[in-house]
Amino acid sequence: QVQLVESGGGLVQPGGSLRLSCAASVTIFSIYAMGWYRQAPGKQRDLVAIISSGGTTNYADSVKGRFTISRDNAKNTVYLQMNSLKPEDTAVYYCKLVRGAITYWGKGTLVTVSS
Repeated sequence: QVQLVESGGGLVQPGGSLRLSCAASVTIFSIYAMGWYRQAPGKQRDLVAIISSGGTTNYADSVKGRFTISRDNAKNTVYLQMNSLKPEDTAVYYCKLVRGAITYWGKGTLVTVSS
């Protein structure tokens, strides 16, 4: 059984920063690609950033240059550093792990960008 637990969300002013964490309870964490997704109220869940087992990263165009995904395999954790936050970044942020035919999601952490 895989469990993903996100943390680090909260209320931040426009232009501010937050760092999200996702801790994974899975053996051999290092072999899995990890992703961050977000879902705003009334909208679909969209990809924000992904990081491969080898550390290759990809980002949604809307966050390029502002967000950075990273991982610490020793801690079974993936991070999302979010800078220059905008009101449109407001959403619940989820991390995702795919193992074989099964996709695992965390319960999410809410990020609210507002003055």
